[in-house]
Amino acid sequence: MVGMNEIALVLAALAGGGVLWLFWRGRLALWAYGLMLVPALMLGHALARIGPEKLAVKLWLYFMQSGGLALAFVLPALWLLGLRGGAAKGEMARDSAAFVLAYLAMGAVFWGLGGS
Repeated sequence: MVGMNEIALVLAALAGGGVLWLFWRGRLALWAYGLMLVPALMLGHALARIGPEKLAVKLWLYFMQSGGLALAFVLPALWLLGLRGGAAKGEMARDSAAFVLAYLAMGAVFWGLGGS
């Protein structure tokens, strides 16, 4: 896509997958690396639509966008699936923290590399 930093996309997916690996370790963590490419693409697209000029002035948008995706979409789906499947609330809380930190790590990568 036009305006997206492909290196930042790959590194953001690796950072998000790395955070999930810290929480999960094992076979599930291997899936996390590949699956985090999709939210990295979505985040990169959202940041590209905001534009580099606005992002340079409003640095908090990197973390508002990345954390907002996790809080508004990922966590509700995670909790609905967990409650439906009978998962322990402590496990769901740990997974929630993992995803919020993973998404914030992706935002930090985009911020550190200076754009989408």
